[in-house]
Amino acid sequence: MSLPSSPSNLSLDVDHTAGDSELPDTLVACVQMEPRLGQRAQNLEESMVTIEMAAARGASVIVLPELVSSGYAFKSRSEAFAAAEPVSDSVSLRAWSEAASRLGVHLVAGFAEREGERLYNSAAIMSPRGLLGLYRKLHLWGDEQLFFEPGNLGLPVFDTDFGRIAAVICYDGWFPEVYRRLSEQHVDLVCMPTNWVPMPQQPAGMPAMANTLAMAAAHSNAMAIACANRVGVERGQAFIGQSLIVNADGWPLAGPASIDRPELLLARINIAQARRGRQLNAFNHLLRDRRADLFGACSFNEAAPRGLPAAAPSFER
Repeated sequence: MSLPSSPSNLSLDVDHTAGDSELPDTLVACVQMEPRLGQRAQNLEESMVTIEMAAARGASVIVLPELVSSGYAFKSRSEAFAAAEPVSDSVSLRAWSEAASRLGVHLVAGFAEREGERLYNSAAIMSPRGLLGLYRKLHLWGDEQLFFEPGNLGLPVFDTDFGRIAAVICYDGWFPEVYRRLSEQHVDLVCMPTNWVPMPQQPAGMPAMANTLAMAAAHSNAMAIACANRVGVERGQAFIGQSLIVNADGWPLAGPASIDRPELLLARINIAQARRGRQLNAFNHLLRDRRADLFGACSFNEAAPRGLPAAAPSFER
């Protein structure tokens, strides 16, 4: 498709470099944008612009917000159904897959997925070779429970040429078990498309709870987390922005972004250094020290490890 000129209000955060030089750093981008409810063509066009911008800056992993193709605040299931796309016939997924192949990037993007009569709040994980798989949101927030089914693909993990990646969506980040299960599968980078909203009783002047949870999860599981939130207001629902990229020590590499402006965050992550960082000192290792004899292992459905429904196309090239 032809691309419009870059939005003038889409600012670029500075690059942050972390890690040593024995392996090339992975440049991760989080796109903070404002999808328009029900405007699938416009949202797709804007997402393509931001993907091009991130790739031009050298990003090899690009994360877009939750439900970026459709918007969020549906008023009825019929409206959500009309906004959703089947994987086998998704204009958005085909466009994203083409961009990932042409630009040589990995892409994680949220969309409303339709499978028969069921709807899922999903993320597509694309590589330069095509669709790696899907993630379906496990923990539904608020009115999402009126429209979507809880995810049924478990927590799939994908091997790439720079490390192991996985996706979670928004409210999934409130559950430590999610990150612990991914750490047990030796995930290096968690990509989070999200639509964070204001939390009840959030004190003024304090960091967003979502940012605090991402930092804590990254630190306690020794994995990087890239969170791409949206901005704007839909049908009275405000979104808080503050997208964030956190290294495996739990400290921000880029962000938090603004609360009300589209932005592009970029941060360099060194996977080799992150893996070594799991050894805190001569005695302590974040994954080995866990007392599984007392509280057992996490258990999630792993029936579909690639995160693909049986009939899903791969878009492989």
